[in-house]
Amino acid sequence: MLFPKRIAIKLLTLTLALFPSVLLAQDAHIGSVRTEFRMLGPNNTIEVERFDDPKVQGISCYISYSQVGGISGAVGLAEEASEASVACRQTGEIIFNPAEVEGQEVVFTQRRSVLFKNMRVVRMHDVETETFVYLTYSTKLVDGSPKNAVTAVHYGDLTPAQ
Repeated sequence: MLFPKRIAIKLLTLTLALFPSVLLAQDAHIGSVRTEFRMLGPNNTIEVERFDDPKVQGISCYISYSQVGGISGAVGLAEEASEASVACRQTGEIIFNPAEVEGQEVVFTQRRSVLFKNMRVVRMHDVETETFVYLTYSTKLVDGSPKNAVTAVHYGDLTPAQ
């Protein structure tokens, strides 16, 4: 017997909600370290990922964040911590179209709980100093966290004045 289309769509939606970190992961997983042993389910870890700025060629960002293990973490029901760190670096020639780069834009999002919590990285463009500033923070439906991290990449001419 085949599932009706409506049931299949509900099952797919539930799967996306339960396993957000697997399905929304972007770019490259660099590595992880165990922070706490769990008898049942995966251990608690700190994960490190890299993503490349989607509109600025030559800038890669590295983010680290905690991942809750155990049974609740394994099925995607754990509420993840709001702490995260970001470090962006020039990894090639910086090329971008100024008309396409907004003054402030979300460049990375990752779901941190089944419902309503996300980690984001926002790129801000400081035109005056020719610098891209990257800020990471978490949001929640009602109240986000003031915990954040910031990094910057200068792209202008670094030739000293004569």
